[in-house]
Amino acid sequence: MLGALRDFLKLETAGGTILVAAAIVAMLIANSPLAGLYGALIDLPVEIRIGDFEIAKPLLLWINDGLMAIFFLLVGLELKREFVAGHLADKRQIVLPGFGAVGGMLAPALIYVWFNQGDAVALQGWAIPAATDIAFALAVLALLGDRVPLSLRIFLVSIAIFDDVGAIVIIALFYTSDLSLAALAVVAICLPVLALLNRRGVTEHAPYLLVGAIMWVALLKSGVHATLAGVLLAFFIPIGDPEHGESPLHDLEHDLHTVVAFGILPCFAFANAGIPLGGLSLEQVMHPVTIGIVAGLFFGKQIGVLGACWIAIVLGLAKLPDGIRWSHLYGVALLCGVGFTMSLFIGSLAFESTGVNLLFDERLGIIMGSLLAGAAGYGVLHFSLPSMRAESESL
Repeated sequence: MLGALRDFLKLETAGGTILVAAAIVAMLIANSPLAGLYGALIDLPVEIRIGDFEIAKPLLLWINDGLMAIFFLLVGLELKREFVAGHLADKRQIVLPGFGAVGGMLAPALIYVWFNQGDAVALQGWAIPAATDIAFALAVLALLGDRVPLSLRIFLVSIAIFDDVGAIVIIALFYTSDLSLAALAVVAICLPVLALLNRRGVTEHAPYLLVGAIMWVALLKSGVHATLAGVLLAFFIPIGDPEHGESPLHDLEHDLHTVVAFGILPCFAFANAGIPLGGLSLEQVMHPVTIGIVAGLFFGKQIGVLGACWIAIVLGLAKLPDGIRWSHLYGVALLCGVGFTMSLFIGSLAFESTGVNLLFDERLGIIMGSLLAGAAGYGVLHFSLPSMRAESESL
């Protein structure tokens, strides 16, 4: 299991590096003479029509609603594997990161609400600073090399997994529009079909993916965000075939990891991170949405994660993992404030249909808050983790 975990960490770290590069390229293009082409590209209308049935969206929404459904499929597969047969299958390993994740979602949301109280539109973005970007956070952690103990990496991944669960619940409950009962009825038919495939021991991916595609279209038309189709589908992929010793879930997860890490997430970052900074004013920097997100990601995450973990340990419900000190935990709590991908995604859900242009403010806040949290987390861990020279001398 540790070998698979190390492979996962390496892939996430490399993917985080590509993600950073894609975001930087988008920022450079959006603030260059090519800005018009960039805007025309993400606004390019793309349409699929079969008879009277059509799906017509700009390219940006095909990325956010379509490609990100594949990302959420991968998230769902990882969640199922971790809780059924992975590190989090041991209930003793759940308590501390579980407490940290809950605190790390509540505190940023409360800080954001405090800055934006009285503005009903801005309050729709309350969940933006509650998310953690595991790829970005692990990429920062990778800069410290072998000084980082595996237990600290596992702790960060575990918090991010619980954070993903929270994000999925938030999207399902709070970011839905007017519901179509007819479309939801199609989803309701798809779920028992998937359950039947699982119960009959079907291990081929194609039948599951076909039903999942139908479910995605139905959710797209239902008012519930279509990316949740990926999570629902993942829960029905069999985790193992006892007769042949194979794991359809592991195989699909392995197939998707490279595509998501090096294709879908960089594509998402490129399409969503390109904000023009020309004429940026102090008023925009100090906008309550921007400040609420920055404060939520930077202060809220560290206060929530560290405070909740302290409560769990003081109550005797958990203990610090082996080889981890409070200073290490604080550094990880800061890294949890890197919320780039999921924060951008939730921000698009919160503000794209309001008719009020707050997307610039939320993207600016996400980038500023994530950079601050990442730099501070790196600094704390750089000075608190033992140097390679100290380790070699102790040997």
